[in-house]
Amino acid sequence: MTKRITVLLMCVVFALPLFAQSKPAKRIADSTAVLQTILDKHEIPENVMNKAACVLIYPSVKKVGIGLGVSYGRGVLVCRTGAKMNGSWSAPAMYTLDTGSLGPQLGSTAADYALLVMTERGADKILSGKLKLGADASAQAGPSGASAAGFNDPDIDILSYSQSKGLFAGAALGSASMGSDNDANKELYGKSVDATQIIRDGAVPVPPAGQSLDNLLQKMSPKRM
Repeated sequence: MTKRITVLLMCVVFALPLFAQSKPAKRIADSTAVLQTILDKHEIPENVMNKAACVLIYPSVKKVGIGLGVSYGRGVLVCRTGAKMNGSWSAPAMYTLDTGSLGPQLGSTAADYALLVMTERGADKILSGKLKLGADASAQAGPSGASAAGFNDPDIDILSYSQSKGLFAGAALGSASMGSDNDANKELYGKSVDATQIIRDGAVPVPPAGQSLDNLLQKMSPKRM
């Protein structure tokens, strides 16, 4: 009996880290997995990725509300540091997504979204805390393949890519609204910090939960071109 109790206690001890993972940490882990898949499949062209100032990832965006077609998601924003946003990648900031219908590509299935912020103007808008696509920043479905080779449009602030049922494609997000998730940021960093403090000021180090995402970005796109 004593041996059984000992084995049971050991199982509980080893299982505790799995249950102890915070919601922000899980969000970062899910976002890292989404970005890893996209980059592994070369769905985002290297030359486009290298021009991005920020990456905003929303894993598993789902529709909420019967018949309303409204979608809601929680994601992670990382940007390149420095005055010209050409330095190393920043610590992650938690963000929300609120939008109307995303069109037929979603249906009733969850979709993953990766948004590349291509301009410093767009980055400033996002870091202000609340942004509405179309009104505050221009956005379009991200190019891929041959159409991406010469992409260089300074009027486009954000490029969006999506994955639904394992298939990636450029997908417009309409008039989606994105904002800083201050509660999640406080939980992740243990204090009240906004997106600007995390990303622009450079005083917030990458937390352990964000190390895998940081390693991936530093490896795949170490320098903004």
